[in-house]
Amino acid sequence: MGIAGTAPGISDLRALLAALDPGLDPVPKRFLHVSHDKARERMADALMMFREAEGTTLIVDVDPDDAPSGAMLWACITLRVQSSLTAVGMMAAVSAALAKRGIPCNPVSAFLHDHIFVPWDRRDDALDALSHLTP
Repeated sequence: MGIAGTAPGISDLRALLAALDPGLDPVPKRFLHVSHDKARERMADALMMFREAEGTTLIVDVDPDDAPSGAMLWACITLRVQSSLTAVGMMAAVSAALAKRGIPCNPVSAFLHDHIFVPWDRRDDALDALSHLTP
């Protein structure tokens, strides 16, 4: 594992796009906005947590059969290329490819990989769009 503050991974845009290797998590996700106190109770279940002044956003796995009626379900597509935190342009290219097909996306960058959340019912179209993304 890298030392905090360093930026391991690929930073060259052409190399990143050539090695994108998107993978779909088979479990749908939900974005939740909860109070800071409630977030502490749910932290163990969270795939991601981000604190803002107004509350905490959690991304959690959800069983589609147990989701509240009308709840927005999201697919997580992991870009399995090991991208550098200092890479420039990869997320712009990814979001532009999805935008051309009218697919909203919510990117989350972690230390080694980037993750794109798209509407659950558009996941196959999103994977197809990413598979046609060329350097």
